[in-house]
Amino acid sequence: MGLSYRRSILTPLRLVLLAVIMASAGVAVTKADKFTLKWYPNANYTDWDQKNNNSVHVGDWLVFQYTANQADVIQVNQSGFNTCDASNPITNYSKGRSYAIQLNEARPYYFICSLGYCYGGMKLAVVAHPLPPPSPPPAPSVSLAIAGVKPPVGSFVAAAVTALVLFRFLVT
Repeated sequence: MGLSYRRSILTPLRLVLLAVIMASAGVAVTKADKFTLKWYPNANYTDWDQKNNNSVHVGDWLVFQYTANQADVIQVNQSGFNTCDASNPITNYSKGRSYAIQLNEARPYYFICSLGYCYGGMKLAVVAHPLPPPSPPPAPSVSLAIAGVKPPVGSFVAAAVTALVLFRFLVT
């Protein structure tokens, strides 16, 4: 029972300890929100973003609900938005009674109705903001005191440094 036996026993132990440390430093997940708009003619959506406190973030969903054959949702660039011009759409949706789009980038998005209602205010400009910083991770549920390791202070860097020190200690 020499050095190779000792290393074969320590390998699973190292993996378990590393998994516990990394799990305790997990990053909190931000849930995507869904914003539903009643997309109707003669409604003015120009201040919708301000009314919602600019609370739209990357990953959120916009869901346009409208009456079939009476409205459409055209995603355009800023110029198309300003002039109600749908001739160069980014996306064009006119089927059914609803359209959902996920905002995947931190940037402005522009939507209009191409059936003439844009001139009356049936257009929407919304800015998808970067995600807010995640909330701190929950306290570790497994005590690391058994292994003689202090729990990380809530950052991935602390967990990585602890894992490297522990790994180095167990390898020698």
